[in-house]
Amino acid sequence: MNAHKPWSDLQEQIVRCNACADLRAYAREIATRKRAAYARDAYWAKPVPAFGDPAAKIALVGLAPGAHGSNRTGRMFTGDSSGDFLYPALHRAGLASQEHARHAGDGMTLRDCVITSAARCAPPKNKPSAQHLANCLPFLVTEFSLLTELRVAVGLGRIGFDAAARALRALGYRFDGVTLPRFSHGCEFRARLNRRTITLLGCYHPSRQNTNTGVLTAAMFDKVLARALEL
Repeated sequence: MNAHKPWSDLQEQIVRCNACADLRAYAREIATRKRAAYARDAYWAKPVPAFGDPAAKIALVGLAPGAHGSNRTGRMFTGDSSGDFLYPALHRAGLASQEHARHAGDGMTLRDCVITSAARCAPPKNKPSAQHLANCLPFLVTEFSLLTELRVAVGLGRIGFDAAARALRALGYRFDGVTLPRFSHGCEFRARLNRRTITLLGCYHPSRQNTNTGVLTAAMFDKVLARALEL
C-alpha cells in the first residue's frame, strides 16, 4: 500500500473543489484572456494542490496562486517572480533539487519540505476574501494532520501565517503565551499538542513588491530557512 495515498487523495480533492464558484470562474477567465507572453500556454485554471515531500518536516504556507503563475502552471510558486525568488533560496538551503521552477514537468523535487497556501485558487488582485480563506482552511488543517513529520511551519506573509496558526489551533495545538500569534518577519511561536511541538515562523512574502523594494532580501529569506532547518 502507498503510505502517501491519503496525501495524494487529498490533493486530488483540492483540484476538484468547487466551493468558491467566483474564484473558479475567475481562474477560467484568466486562462482565456492570458498574458501575451503566455499566449501559447494551456493554463491550469483550477485549484492548485500542495507541492513537495509528504514526509516533510518543513511546510511553507503562501497566500494564493498567482493568476499567471501557479494558475497557469498548476504548481505552487511556479512560473512567476515569487517562484523566481523562492526556489533558488530553497536550493541554497538544500531543500530543492534545482534553482529554477519553470513548469510542472521541469523535474523539480523538494526534500523535507512542502509548499502549500492559504487559498488554492487565484483571487482577483491577489486578495482572497475571508470566505475564500474559510473555505480553504480545512484543506490546510488536513494537510497538517497528514504531515506526521512536520516540525516547522513558515507563514509567507500575514495571510499565510494566520492560516497556518488557525490550522494548528484547529488540530488542538496551543501556542505558548498567546491564543493566536501575531505576524511579523522573523517571529517565532511554539505550538504544542501532547508531546509534539511545531514551531511557526513568520517571513515576508516573496512577492515582487517585497523583493524589488528590499522589504525582503535573499539574505533575510535565507536566515528564516536556516532557522527552520535548525529547528
